Amino acid sequence: MLNFSLSPEQIALRDKARRFALEEVLPIAWHYDEKDELPLYILRRAWDEGIMNLTIPPKYGGQGRGLLESALVVEEISAACAGLATSIFDNSLGTEPLLLTRNGKIRDKYLPILAKEFKLICFATSEPLAGSDVAGMRCKAEKAGEDYILNGTKYWVTNSGVADYFSIFATVDASQGHKGIAAFLVEKGQDGLRVGQTIPKLGQRSSNTAGIHFTNVRVPAENVLAQPGEGFVMAMTTFARTRPIIGSFGVGAARSAMELAIDYAKKRRAFGARLSDFQAIDFKIAEMYQKVETARLLTWKAAWENDSGMDPTISASIAKFYATEAAFEVVSDALQIFGGYGYTRLFPLEKLLRDMRLPMIYEGTSEIQRVVVSRYMLEGYKPVMPPVEDFPLLAKRDVHLEKDTVAWRCRICGHTHYGPEPPEECPHCFFPKAAFKKIWPRG
Repeated sequence: MLNFSLSPEQIALRDKARRFALEEVLPIAWHYDEKDELPLYILRRAWDEGIMNLTIPPKYGGQGRGLLESALVVEEISAACAGLATSIFDNSLGTEPLLLTRNGKIRDKYLPILAKEFKLICFATSEPLAGSDVAGMRCKAEKAGEDYILNGTKYWVTNSGVADYFSIFATVDASQGHKGIAAFLVEKGQDGLRVGQTIPKLGQRSSNTAGIHFTNVRVPAENVLAQPGEGFVMAMTTFARTRPIIGSFGVGAARSAMELAIDYAKKRRAFGARLSDFQAIDFKIAEMYQKVETARLLTWKAAWENDSGMDPTISASIAKFYATEAAFEVVSDALQIFGGYGYTRLFPLEKLLRDMRLPMIYEGTSEIQRVVVSRYMLEGYKPVMPPVEDFPLLAKRDVHLEKDTVAWRCRICGHTHYGPEPPEECPHCFFPKAAFKKIWPRG
């Protein structure tokens, strides 16, 4: 039996995140967006409040929360600022390879530190010339005894300018594609490691994003997260387990835009009436709510599948591309309701619109999600209905479906012939007898 009720513990966590979003994040969000700067102290406060690193297991000192709890928290914070929500959740993204690795020693060393100390860890697969094409990375990992030497650049790395640790994906041989990819944990301050200047972005400007350059950076054997050939699977598994949360970024921001639009429509007057008295505006608001609710349900479903031990890959992709695209549409419609004011920087909508353009890109573009889903539909999906050539289109009025009735269907044009034998030639498409297949009686 399905149950969409949240537990008392989940409600308490959501309410804590909501208070944090309204009291800590919202008052400073536009200020730091203008400065194009990450307020690191907000991340520290999120850690102090226990709304960061939710998924670290209790055996390492963590809370052992599921992805659904992460979705609840991220929605609330994203409602106040999607950029800060991104930087806060980034610790879970960076930690995921530690949770997935078969290297037990590295888990035992670093997960307790992340659970008990305010430390930041980021995640890096993208490069200047390889974003969605993870298998196309060029950052080189060369074996040196039991260690590895890293050379190259990672790019678009959230929190890299403030991170203490880096989950790095690199290849031992670019010509091998995904088979050459390995993963490593690198610490801040290692010789040869440089972090670039903050990348100037359209939106989510209060979230730090920068490149990382490696020049002969030695990674000891004990810091290998995934051996060559295992890194690509680790990266894809990580995305499958974190992509639902990208949907939560969209849900939170879209919810804010919807609430702002409702408030404005009820107060703003035009042509002698409130905007909310016009059906065109009411329909926009109804569609906003439909999209927010649908996006949340898809996100929760993907998170629930992950927490239940199921493979969330397809649901995660659907949640990500639906929720993020719906969010952009909702914010755009809300801005339309505000009219010219919505287009100014004197009202909140323009920042929400800028912030919501990014989730359709990071952690796999909307196009990549459609590739994932379409491949599953064409290659892995198990249909319930019979194939077209077996479909029992028995529509002739003067034929009774008795036990002795026999029907044949032309596999080319769909014509149904009734009789003990198929016709020598289809009367519609002229294909021969061999084109017919018996569709009745069944079996």
